[in-house]
Parts: sequence; structure tokens; C-alpha cells
Amino acid sequence: MARLTLDNICKQFDGQTVIDHLSMNIEPGAFVALLGPSGCGKSTILRMLAGFEPVSAGEIRHGERLLSSKKQHTPTEERNFGMVFQSYALWPHMTVADNVGYPLRIQKIIGEEKTRRIKDALAVVELEEYADRLPAQLSGGQRQRVALARSLVTEPDVVLFDEPLANLDRHLRATMEETFRAFHKRTKATIVYVTHDQAEAMSLADHIAVLNKGELVQWGTPQDLYATPKNTWLANFIGRGSVLNLVATEPQQYIRGHQLQELLRQSLLKGQSEQTPLSQKTTSPVLVRPQDIHFINNPLEEGFSVKVRNCIFRGERYDIELILADGQRLQAYSDVPMDQDSQHTIHLEQAWSLETDA
Repeated sequence: MARLTLDNICKQFDGQTVIDHLSMNIEPGAFVALLGPSGCGKSTILRMLAGFEPVSAGEIRHGERLLSSKKQHTPTEERNFGMVFQSYALWPHMTVADNVGYPLRIQKIIGEEKTRRIKDALAVVELEEYADRLPAQLSGGQRQRVALARSLVTEPDVVLFDEPLANLDRHLRATMEETFRAFHKRTKATIVYVTHDQAEAMSLADHIAVLNKGELVQWGTPQDLYATPKNTWLANFIGRGSVLNLVATEPQQYIRGHQLQELLRQSLLKGQSEQTPLSQKTTSPVLVRPQDIHFINNPLEEGFSVKVRNCIFRGERYDIELILADGQRLQAYSDVPMDQDSQHTIHLEQAWSLETDA
């Protein structure tokens, strides 16, 4: 197994840039998600990795082997990469075993070797007893597992997933997420997984590349992206939380304790005293996660006054939308319901200072 390297990759269609100078190192055996909104370029990156699209600039390497550059392009069939599509793409007239074995037929692998590989691939996805069934006799989740087995049968170095759960209902998606985790654990294959669903990416991947408008916004572990997002756009895209404008402070640091309370107090006083909102030149965006907002029941304890704008029951908790004295909004959690327009006092545990979006 070898490192997968994307070095300064660019892709253009009809003169329009869709991937702009993207660089990433994907370690052997990693589970990497490409995450972003529709049109951000994540599927285009997957197609370049698979060899379906040439690069416009930059290089793609697998170990020491050059796969793509402006001057060289290794065909898809020579890359030994498996791919699982959103649509399953199963032959309806073929049995499960024949669908799984189809790539071996293309590679002219026959006899006992072919039989062994099909059996092993079906064992990984726990479909051995379904080998003689047709796709129409399977559930959606089972068809997805057949597609997974087919991608594995050639014993690929890298497996590419293009939004494989997009067509499944919520219950089936949760089941298939567990299947993907088990698949990765058993095969130890390098996986590149495209999705627009942040919850899916956070639960499956050990590293996530977040993309927007063809550019890499941030690359890191799910924990890092949640706790320390780079800018306002990413803070609003990953997880739940509120972005407040506070008196200007240095970006990319946690603000806690007396410093946070004082910055918020100054911002509220200034925001209430001015007719226009605070300008971006005099303020900094900071991210406050709902779990870092605490309601104060002790009247002697200092805090900040808020009004409840909305209270939504989520089963295990209530989501509370709050309004500060200067009109800025906060998202908080509560174990008990709160009446609309009721007044409360809160304490902020911490905030993460963000870079200002360009």
C-alpha cells in the first residue's frame, strides 16, 4: 500500500476552473471524506482519481507512480482502484455472484482464482448466501453491498465512493454506515468517500477535506474541524453553533473565562449604543457551540440576559434559539422546555475566534 498524493491539482471545463490548486496527502489505509455542498468539486476530484477525467494541471501520484499530469494520464483500468457509485450500477439479468465477478471477467481472471475472489468479496459484505439471487430480489441496502463487493473483488489499492448512501432512507443509511466501517476495518483499504452529508463524513472518516467552490477550505480530523474551524463559512457548515461578532481579537484561538465575558460585555454595550451594527473592521467573528452555553438559575451569579425566540423538541433535548440584548442570536440546548419570549440569564463557557471570510 502506498500514499495517494494530490499535488497542486487544477481542473477546468470550457475555461472555467472547478478545482483550484488542490493539494492533499492521503496515507495508506486512511478513510478520507471529501465533504462540501453541491457543485463544490468533490465528485470531480473523485473522477480524476479514478482516471475518468484528466487533470488540467498538477499531479496525482500513488506512491512513486505518476497517475496523472498535464502530459501523462494512466487509464482507469490500469490504476487498480475500485469504485462504488450512488446508483449501484448492477446488471439486472446477472446473479449477485456474476455482478461481483464482472470486473474479473474483464481482467480475464477465470477458474478457481475467480471463484475464490468472488466468495471472499461476498464474505466481507456478508452476502454469501445471496450469490445466486438477482438484484431485483434484494433490498436497497443489499444491492449497495453487492456494489461494495464488486469494488473489492479486484483487490484494489484504493476504493472510491461517490455518495453511495444518497438514495437510501435514514434507517438504511445508518445500517450501511456500520457496513462501511466494518468493511474498512477488515480490508484496511485506502478509502476516499464523497458526500455532502456532514454527519455521514464525521461518523465514518478519520480525515475530512472540506471543499467550497473548488477550493480546499480545511483538511483535518472530524474533531479538529468541529472544534477549530478556519472561518465563518466552515463554522456554519460543520456542526451546530452560532457566530457572534465581538470586539476585535486574534483569530484561531479559544477565548475563555474573564476575557470572553469582557469581550461580550463590550460588544453588547457598543452594539446597543450604535444605530448601525458593528463593522467588520472593529469586530471579529467567534463561534459558540450550543453545549458551551449554560443557563444560570442562581440570581447572584453574573451572566448575560437573553430572550427565547424559539423552542423545538428534539426527543433527547430541546433546541433553544436565544436573542442577546443587541439582537444577535445564539443556539443552545436545554433539558426542559422554555416559553417563547421568556427571559433568562446565560454564561458562555468558551468561544473559538474565526478568520474573517474573504
